[in-house]
Amino acid sequence: MAWNEPGNKGNKDPWGNKGGNDKGPPDLDEVFRNLSKRFGGKGGGSASGQPFNTTVLVTILVIALIIWGLSGLYTVKEAERGVKLRFGEYVGEVGPGLHWKATFIDEVYPVDVKTYRTIPASGSMLTSDENVVKVELVVQYSIQDAYSYVFSAVDANESLREATDSALRYVIGHNKMDDILTTGRDAIRRDTWRELERIIEPYKLGLKIEDVNFLPARPPEEVKDAFDDAISAQEDEQRFIREAEAYSREIEPKARGQVERMAQQANAYKQRVVLEAEGKVARFKQLLPEYEAAPEVTRKRLYLDAMQEVMSDTNKVLIDAKNNGNLMYLPLDKLMNNDKANRKAVEPEVERHINSVSGSSSTPMTSIPSDGRLTREERSRQGRG
Repeated sequence: MAWNEPGNKGNKDPWGNKGGNDKGPPDLDEVFRNLSKRFGGKGGGSASGQPFNTTVLVTILVIALIIWGLSGLYTVKEAERGVKLRFGEYVGEVGPGLHWKATFIDEVYPVDVKTYRTIPASGSMLTSDENVVKVELVVQYSIQDAYSYVFSAVDANESLREATDSALRYVIGHNKMDDILTTGRDAIRRDTWRELERIIEPYKLGLKIEDVNFLPARPPEEVKDAFDDAISAQEDEQRFIREAEAYSREIEPKARGQVERMAQQANAYKQRVVLEAEGKVARFKQLLPEYEAAPEVTRKRLYLDAMQEVMSDTNKVLIDAKNNGNLMYLPLDKLMNNDKANRKAVEPEVERHINSVSGSSSTPMTSIPSDGRLTREERSRQGRG
């Protein structure tokens, strides 16, 4: 039943007006006095007339202070660094461990500075020779300055992503497609790294580029087979070059050894020729006095020695036909074979001549001394003949 409905006896005034007279809302002082009575006031107030008990107020303040102090405890992990602000102003960097901050006064933003992060970049890009190539790049980076990472840009990661895409497109646009697909990948990787660092340096993002990994690029699908053949040809070229270098390393020591051996042989030949010449000169000097003493005999001896040297390797037989007589049958082929065998065993000193003699007791072959003189026995045999 509403307080103002008929039948209500007038004692249901929501403002506490028991008399039923509408006197308005109760006094605020009365409300505070009622609250003071509820929270410990026996007489409805203190001697000084304050509505609250001082002990209760101090207790409440102590409890609030303890809660405020405990709320300021925080922990920074081993891989993190804390950026500390006081009333919004940077006051320093907090290391790992348990720390305390004044709640509502200080703020700490933990930042992971040890973990390596990655940002991919990919897309179809135009090369300097007006070809389109699909490239992919992965950038690894870490946070070097926590304060710059948090406050130098709205989103440092997104800024690095856009810088990576810009650097990659710049480098791809200044290189040819063949270099991008084959031998120039490492150069493109290094150029992209340098260009990326140049772009982000003025922004002071607090980031450090650890590595740039340039993934294999792909040509458009329409010409993929042709480029695969080109890559295979490049690989074959490199393989042939390596094989040629290995062959060169194998042959070069042998050639050097052969050159050294030929040089030694040439030196030995030179020494031998020089020594032979010196020997001939010495022999000539020794022969000169003999020639001056007996010119005719010496000349004939020299002639016979020269003929011996010239005719030693011939297969001809010389016959002395000055004296008339019957020529007996001689096995010339066997004599020649025996003569060759003897020359192999011992070098002959004089030439052999066949003398024609008569009679059964005649010797079919005699030797003429090197001085051209016959022995007494041979002269007697020729006289008897």
